[in-house]
Amino acid sequence: MGYAVLLTIFGGPAVSDTVLAVDGTRFTLNGQPTFLYGVSYYGGLGASEETLRADLNAMPQHGLNWLRLWATWGAFENEISAVNPDGGSRPEGLERLKRLVEDCEARGMVVDVTLSRGNGVTGPSRLAKHEEHRRAVETLVTELKPLRNWYLDLSNERNIQDQRHTSFEELQALRELARRLDPDRLVTASHAGDIPPGDLRRYIVEVGVDFLAPHRPRHAGSPAETEAKTRDYLAGMQALGRVVPVHYQEPFRRDWGTWPPTAQDFLTDYRGAVAGGAAGWCLHNGSRATDDGRPRRSFDLREGPLFEQLDAQETQALALIAAERSR
Repeated sequence: MGYAVLLTIFGGPAVSDTVLAVDGTRFTLNGQPTFLYGVSYYGGLGASEETLRADLNAMPQHGLNWLRLWATWGAFENEISAVNPDGGSRPEGLERLKRLVEDCEARGMVVDVTLSRGNGVTGPSRLAKHEEHRRAVETLVTELKPLRNWYLDLSNERNIQDQRHTSFEELQALRELARRLDPDRLVTASHAGDIPPGDLRRYIVEVGVDFLAPHRPRHAGSPAETEAKTRDYLAGMQALGRVVPVHYQEPFRRDWGTWPPTAQDFLTDYRGAVAGGAAGWCLHNGSRATDDGRPRRSFDLREGPLFEQLDAQETQALALIAAERSR
C-alpha cells in the first residue's frame, strides 16, 4: 500500500525514508541523534483504523516518536499476531503490521516489533521450539526489510524461567540469522529486571545485540535508581570494549502489583534515564488486574484510542514529560 493511500486513511504528514540507526550510545534518525521517547502499544494490530488515526495523531502532539507493539499478541481472547505459533506468516496480522510500520515511517516514527514465546497469558503458547522461533524471525525480517524505521526484540523478557525462556545460545543463533537476512537491522533481546554483569557480557559480546533493553524492577524506589543503574551499564560495557545504547522500552506501569506509581514517579524515572545517558524511555501502560482488565489501555485497543483510556496520573505524566522535553 502506497503512502498516498496510507495518509488518506491515517491523516499523517508526508515524511519518508525514516532510518533508525545507532551511533555509539545513541540512536539516530536519518543521521540525527534522537532520544526515543515512546509508549506501549502492544495490541496495535487489533486497533481499528479510527483508533489508529486518533492515536498516531496524538503521539507527536505529546512529543512521542516511537511505539512498542508485539508481533505475537492475543490478550483477552483476541488473536491479532503477525505470525502463527509455529512462526509462519499470519497474513491478516502481517499485513496490518506492514501498514502500521509504513504509516509510522511516513510520520518519522520508530516501531518496536517484539516477539515472545508466551506463557499462555496473552494467547496460546507459541514459538516453543527453536525452529519455530527462527521461522518467526525470518518471516518478520524478510517481510519488513524495505522499511528502516523499526527494530526487532528477539524475545521479550527472555531470561524468565518459564515458557518464555530463550537461552543465550538460541539468541546468538537468532541474531546471526537476522544479520544474514538484513545486516543493518537493529536487534535486541529484552531482559526482566536489572542485568547482572555476567549476563551483560553475554548480551554484548556473545549475542551481539545492537542495544540493551532492560526492564527495570517495579517498586517505589526504582525511579530514583535509574540514573545510577544506567551509568553502571555504560561503565560495564566500556570495560568490555563495546558500548551500545541503553533503551528502557518497558519500565513500570500503573495497575500492576501493589505499588501505584504517580505522575511524579514517571517523570523521575524519565529524568534518571536521560541524566544517566540512556538512549530511550517508554511510558509503559497496560490492563488492570481485574476480571475484565478494564481499562485495558494498550493491551486491548478494541476498547478505543489509547489516550482515551489513560488515567489522570498517566495523562499528567505525559504533560510533565512534555514540559521537561521542551526546556
